[in-house]
Amino acid sequence: MGLMTTSTDPLEAPQNPFSANTSHQLRGDYEHMRADYTIDQPYERYTEDEQARWRFLYERQRKLLPGFASEAFIHGLEKLNADQEIPRLDDANEVLGKATGWELVAVPGLIPDDVFFDHLANRRFPVSWWMRREDEIDYLVEPDIFHDFFGHVPLLSNPVFAEYMRKYGMGGPKAIEHGAQKMLARLYWYIVEFGLIDTSGGLRAFGAGMLSSKDETIYSVKDLKPNRIGFDLERVLNTDYMVDDFQKTYFVIKSFDQLFEISDCDFTPFYERGAGKEAINPEAVLDDDLVINRGNFGS
Repeated sequence: MGLMTTSTDPLEAPQNPFSANTSHQLRGDYEHMRADYTIDQPYERYTEDEQARWRFLYERQRKLLPGFASEAFIHGLEKLNADQEIPRLDDANEVLGKATGWELVAVPGLIPDDVFFDHLANRRFPVSWWMRREDEIDYLVEPDIFHDFFGHVPLLSNPVFAEYMRKYGMGGPKAIEHGAQKMLARLYWYIVEFGLIDTSGGLRAFGAGMLSSKDETIYSVKDLKPNRIGFDLERVLNTDYMVDDFQKTYFVIKSFDQLFEISDCDFTPFYERGAGKEAINPEAVLDDDLVINRGNFGS
């Protein structure tokens, strides 16, 4: 479940959160939800075709994980035991509750920043309840339950990453106060959605955006086209992104502990220095970047 930088009024139905990037319109039913945007997971509405689609996607992605996904992600996925049917969030909550104290809440789709931050700060992860259509099997703009559950939930059983997510949520109000939601959203995008980690076995993916995508799982780790740059907090906060294409740049962390440490930083100086500045082009490589791979976008 991603951020949307639109209205923060919980009574106002959200509009397109990607208006600058795509013409896609949100499909969720926002009329029948609670004030915190949650709903009860309407499990009886899943069709047999959707259940089959879940099994197909799950097995396809699971086979790609060895050699591409972080061990923490793989272990977390195994704990959830969700390969045979669309998961019931209450069942997953039993696993997460014992591991890290987190729980999943069903939502209609993307939700406003302040609501999202509050859920994370209170160890609640919003999951879009609906399943993608057959024509979206390989690509969709708005996250569905497969993206949110398969991509995000496994690492919520990892204590270090789960605590990072909580602290990320706690930092939301400061970003809103400084009008820096977009800067904080970039950190979510480049780390939680598309993060890479350096391991003894080589680079591995842990971001939900690539691990729920057949092609970007391989592309992010092995392809020579994108830049891969060592993680730097201020660099990430100021780097733009697009939602309708593979990433031009991936940022690489040394360990999940690195995220935990940076989440205790005071982001105020970064927000102040970044205010009013043009964002860094997602294809750019800067002179002071720690370059792991310089991309070759034209090949």
